[in-house]
Amino acid sequence: MITSTVLDNGLRVITEHVEHMHTVSIGIWVANGSRHETPEYNGVAHFIEHLLFKGTERRSARQVSLEIDSMGGILNAFTGHEYVCYYAKVLAKFLPRVTDLLSDIFLYSTFPADEIERERKVILQEIKMRDDSPEEAIHDRFHQSFWNGHALGNPIVGTEAIINGLSREAIVQYKQSRYRPQDIIISAAGNVNHEVLVGLVKAEFSAISSSAWGPSGLGFTPQVGRRVNQCERDLEQTLICMGTRALQQDHPDRYAMHILTTILGGGMSSRLFQEVREKKGLAYSVYAYVISHADSGALVVYSGTEQKHCREVLDIALAEMKRMKNEPVTQAELDSAREQIKGNLLMSLESSDSLMTRLAKNVIYLGRHQPIENILAGFDAVRITDVMDIAGRLFDGECLNLEVMGKTGGLGLTSDILSL
Repeated sequence: MITSTVLDNGLRVITEHVEHMHTVSIGIWVANGSRHETPEYNGVAHFIEHLLFKGTERRSARQVSLEIDSMGGILNAFTGHEYVCYYAKVLAKFLPRVTDLLSDIFLYSTFPADEIERERKVILQEIKMRDDSPEEAIHDRFHQSFWNGHALGNPIVGTEAIINGLSREAIVQYKQSRYRPQDIIISAAGNVNHEVLVGLVKAEFSAISSSAWGPSGLGFTPQVGRRVNQCERDLEQTLICMGTRALQQDHPDRYAMHILTTILGGGMSSRLFQEVREKKGLAYSVYAYVISHADSGALVVYSGTEQKHCREVLDIALAEMKRMKNEPVTQAELDSAREQIKGNLLMSLESSDSLMTRLAKNVIYLGRHQPIENILAGFDAVRITDVMDIAGRLFDGECLNLEVMGKTGGLGLTSDILSL
């Protein structure tokens, strides 16, 4: 069902054929995101992502929009720390048309000067929008502190000063040098024929030549120690973001880590949800999540509560972390978390866009396809002792970062409270 072809220049095409699907999702991925930017170019990868929809030699920006709408499809893009993706989802019969459209914007965008200035304003508004959204802003602030001094901590959208200073020449040069064929993956899933897709892309994409300027910014492990940052803002709630080191994408113990995170704060039955919301009514939103990169990661707890309950919520979260490394979880908790993760994973595979994304990320982070059966077996193999072991390694108390936003006066928060 999964077929892969590597072109002579190193570009990879990988597909998953699912005959019963009516749709096909296709993405052009570049394994080069915000972490590969130098400080003076922070935000340029995201800027380029916006600009590739603003006209080519054959299509104006409006024609790009009209064409995808005429297929009843979806055309979009997103930028991450380690990749950029341009993707479309259409009925399978439109694969040739949408491949031509995606190829055109990816290879032949003209970066009109007037469109750059218009989109510059749009991105500046996006930056302001994130700053005005407390829940988004606190996560940005946490990651900036946690990966302090490294590009992983920089905002993907950039800063106002840098975006204002990016010239057309700098943007074009960055795209030409960083979109290297060996870092490009074309992935497609759904009712797609592999050989047909290779035939559609081979001529145009084989012409891309490599650049000597490769990705930078790898090989970094955060060494942050205990840290408390407080941001005073006039909010009704006080927001909490607290996290510690986690495992990288391909770590063999990642299955136990994800089960640990799910038991701690991954759903309505999780310990944090039950203790903070259900038993004490201290918060509407409380959860835990993992963000993993190629060489590092963070396990983060988030909640929003009244200022007077902030310390109590923090104490509960710290107590649950401590309990998970000192006391075995129950078999019922382990089984429930395992089935929750497996169920969410299997249900996500019913959509062609999720399948397409999974194909590309497997290549980016593992260098190969990982069969779903292997992933399920990885979760099935996790035992209670594995969860306790990974809790002991991650919840060591020496790498806890705490970000608090809201009315922080009088909270008396210091790094001394971050003890496990």
